[in-house]
Amino acid sequence: QVQLVESGGGLVQAGGSLRLSCAASGLTFVAYVMGWFRQAPGKEREFVAAVSGMTDYANSVKGRFTISRDNAKNTMYLQMNSLKPEDTAVYYCAGIKWSSATWGRRKEARSYDYWGQGTQVTVSS
Repeated sequence: QVQLVESGGGLVQAGGSLRLSCAASGLTFVAYVMGWFRQAPGKEREFVAAVSGMTDYANSVKGRFTISRDNAKNTMYLQMNSLKPEDTAVYYCAGIKWSSATWGRRKEARSYDYWGQGTQVTVSS
């Protein structure tokens, strides 16, 4: 079965960096749109970034976060720099088989078929 496993979360001071990883198994990784979402307490899950052959970012992280993937390792990454307290959340990776339609819906959490269990990122001020 499909499994997505996030790692790399933790506690960091404002201005610091973290690198999240999402290891995928049970799917043809190269054929999937992969995304990062986050959910803070009391808030809805929100789009952070997505990657197929292209990338896209939420405005709130553009210029600070970089999404990438290594298809040979079936792994996606999120390099997070210049972290702010408002970046504190549980970060989830998600996957949906690529099509022009699914890429068009990449910012919508409900579009994704597969989800990881999440990894906590806490940024202290």
